[in-house]
Amino acid sequence: MSSNIPLKRALISVYDKSGLVELATGLAQSGVEIVSTGSTARTIADAGVAVTRVEDVTGFPECLDGRVKTLHPKIHAGILADTRLPEHLEQLRELDVKKFELVVVNLYPFTDTVASGASEDECIEQIDIGGPSMVRAAAKNHPSVAVVVSPSDYGDVVDNARVGFSLEQRKAFAAKAFRHTADYDVAVASYMTNVVAPETVDGGAVTFPSWMGGTWTREAVLRYGENPHQGAALYVGGSKAGLAQAQQLHGKEMSYNNYTDGDAAWRAAYDFNEPAVAIIKHANPCGIAIGKDVAQAHRKAHACDPVSAYGGVIAANREVSLEMAEQVSEIFTEVIIAPSYADGALAVLQRKKNIRVLLAEPPVLTTEIKQITGGLLLQQSDAIDAPGDDPDNWTLASGESADEATLADLEFAWRACRAVKSNAILLASRGASVGVGMGQVNRVDSAQLAVTRAGDRVLGSVAASDAFFPFPDGPQILIDAGVKAIVSPGGSIRDKEVIAAAAEAGVTMYFTGTRHFFH
Repeated sequence: MSSNIPLKRALISVYDKSGLVELATGLAQSGVEIVSTGSTARTIADAGVAVTRVEDVTGFPECLDGRVKTLHPKIHAGILADTRLPEHLEQLRELDVKKFELVVVNLYPFTDTVASGASEDECIEQIDIGGPSMVRAAAKNHPSVAVVVSPSDYGDVVDNARVGFSLEQRKAFAAKAFRHTADYDVAVASYMTNVVAPETVDGGAVTFPSWMGGTWTREAVLRYGENPHQGAALYVGGSKAGLAQAQQLHGKEMSYNNYTDGDAAWRAAYDFNEPAVAIIKHANPCGIAIGKDVAQAHRKAHACDPVSAYGGVIAANREVSLEMAEQVSEIFTEVIIAPSYADGALAVLQRKKNIRVLLAEPPVLTTEIKQITGGLLLQQSDAIDAPGDDPDNWTLASGESADEATLADLEFAWRACRAVKSNAILLASRGASVGVGMGQVNRVDSAQLAVTRAGDRVLGSVAASDAFFPFPDGPQILIDAGVKAIVSPGGSIRDKEVIAAAAEAGVTMYFTGTRHFFH
């Protein structure tokens, strides 16, 4: 026995009028009676399609500036009646209520209103009441009613108006409808919690509220996760700026590791105001550099560690020039990310069949979420924006004040070090990393690794450490190798010993008072 329920009567109330006339016309041509509200009814009527206004069904006028239109038993009983139950059908007859087989609703644009910077009253006014009530009622009663919340489904509605939808189709529509209202409810609850009635402690707003909500939509199913035996998918949230929303212009589909490395590279490139390029592999920099343009920055970043850069991910914080594209095309690269591509640059990159070319908006850093077993950790994003990130606030701990060029290299090294996994030591010269020691469980090994990777380039370079040196042995490795200046947070109980080692060697050392652990 077919579970299809032909459409005889439809309730339509939409804010987004996209496709509305075509929907109403198609339904009317299939003999469906249309009941509608306010501006939706006017749009349908203006198109020459027969429509019954809600107030003619309820016998009660719209009131309170349209706040009350559909909240009436004549409407909700028609939506909620379970037509599988004879007693429900009998009650409809007794109450003179006609049932609906289709409900088409989309909601007031609350999130768009908030994003526009509208006043609190204007935002509150965009909290839809009747719409979610109808959507939830119809979705709950999916055995008897089809509910549609997206104009993208209107074509299916028109095509199936005469035969109706199967139970499985109505279930799918209902699930989509509940997701729609869930997104809406989370947006409203977040606004009310964080803006309208923020929590306070001793008169000051709390940074992290007692409740946090969010919704994500699957954007893509990936080939696999970090390893081939792991499944994976990409989900996106409400933000429009980020790697997850990047437009892929060329190449193979993105992988899980491409996304994680790409995000690290994208953030690293935007740690700088100057034209910058970051090359990342396994979430660590193979090279980072700034230059007069991105082509020069790329050459300098690649020179840091050409072996590791093979198969890496490249990000630039400026438009990729034709010159840079030519350079990249000569190197096996998994992904390149930029805010734009100059004329001809994309064509050059497309010579390589598999390179993934992404166009992305600059990252917007606010908070970060990390999942742990049984919960989530939430923190403010680590950006180069703390007082200690400004060289004007650094404390000269030993040696003479750095000259302009050396200080510029120290600032570059300090910024670049943020993108290196802890324990992190980064050596730099002339606006480019020359040796990176990353991810070691002690700072001595990281210092030694950075020196080894730098080779002869260590002579006259500067060093940055993401955290304090607990002993003088780490800086001693750098000093013995030929580093001329060091910047670190300071703050160790053995700072005097660390300073003494630098002072004895005549090495300039600055303390920032700010740490940049990265795990």
